[in-house]
Amino acid sequence: MYRYILKRILMMIPVLIAVSFVVYFLMDLAPGDIISSMAPQDATEAEIEMMREELGLNGPLIQRYFRYLGNLLKGDMGMSLSLKRPVAEVFFERFPATLQLALAATVVAVVIAIPLGIAAATHHRSFLDGFSMVTAMLGVSMPGFWLALLLIMWFSLGLKWFPSGGSGDFKHLVLPSLALGAGQAGTLTRITRSSMLDVIRQDYLRTARAKGVSEKQVIRKHALKNALIPIITVFGSTFGNLLGGAVAIETVFSWPGIGRLTVSAVNTRDITLATGCIIMFTVILTVTMLLVDIAYAFVDPRIKAQYTK
Repeated sequence: MYRYILKRILMMIPVLIAVSFVVYFLMDLAPGDIISSMAPQDATEAEIEMMREELGLNGPLIQRYFRYLGNLLKGDMGMSLSLKRPVAEVFFERFPATLQLALAATVVAVVIAIPLGIAAATHHRSFLDGFSMVTAMLGVSMPGFWLALLLIMWFSLGLKWFPSGGSGDFKHLVLPSLALGAGQAGTLTRITRSSMLDVIRQDYLRTARAKGVSEKQVIRKHALKNALIPIITVFGSTFGNLLGGAVAIETVFSWPGIGRLTVSAVNTRDITLATGCIIMFTVILTVTMLLVDIAYAFVDPRIKAQYTK
């Protein structure tokens, strides 16, 4: 198990290098740069070139990238060009807001999806099954930003139950978490239903029923436990998708998280801040998937045996 974890951690290094290069290269291709917004209108070419040198934006792209990569390998993600603060400091200042939103959206997805998926599987080809699948399809197909605007129109502007944006108390978290978690709830519902249908038809569940075990215990203690592996897989990727997919939702609700910060960095051509945010998102997603793989071992001992080889 330890060798497997170490191997996965070492595999993160080339992934992070590739991600940093792609982001750095694409940001350089984008029209305009941060100098155009920072320099005075009457600035001369010499003054603009001096500003580029001070910010480390002079020289060829490859030279600038390897200079950035060298600092990155030392743990230094550089200074934000627009905020004049270390990228790591800005990221971890905004990250708790994004984490809070992602966790709340995960709770929304799980609370909706798991009971709905189990109900659909245990009432296969019934009205409840059809209703669950239609609801899941709506959640999957509905764009998050569009649902966010609908929620603002209904519950903020119309009923005035919740604020339309910003952060603060629990009320500010309700609408963003619903908008962000709805799509993942649809996916998780379909996976839960499919996994449960495969399990509840197994012979050992018929044997348990024949021994007089109640249907609730059969579903809760036997069927659900053995159906967890695909559910855990989707749950792990769901949490990573919620962290990365919060960009549009944070923008709509003016949520002060990393997604909104990344959009701002791209708009201002702050190449250091944008690259640092995306690299950190990649690290978090990779670690999340590693934790999911480790969780497999606690659900299925056969997988643990493969890790120890």
